[in-house]
Amino acid sequence: MAALPVYRWRLAPDDYATRRQLRARGLRPGGQDVAAQLERPRRRRGPLVAYLYRIDLAKPVRPMTPARWAALDKANTARRTCPACRRDAGYVIPTALGTCVPCATPEQYAA
Repeated sequence: MAALPVYRWRLAPDDYATRRQLRARGLRPGGQDVAAQLERPRRRRGPLVAYLYRIDLAKPVRPMTPARWAALDKANTARRTCPACRRDAGYVIPTALGTCVPCATPEQYAA
């Protein structure tokens, strides 16, 4: 296996992109291997590393199907449903609380 080319921050060639940059262009890596590596130096720790993919080998993002939209809607509904009172909180339940805010702090919401 050959070593990956390593580029410094902001010095990578224009024909490479990170996953996030590909996604912004409506593309995905499409099964290709990592083509290069980008390193951003830091003072007291190791460098930040990002993997780069070739843009010319990238494929278009697959469109969302009705089944995928339904699964996404179901997952988001589950994230909004309080496990204690079983109501839709109207927001994503914080994992730190584990329940909606009225169930987590009932003394503040007592009538």
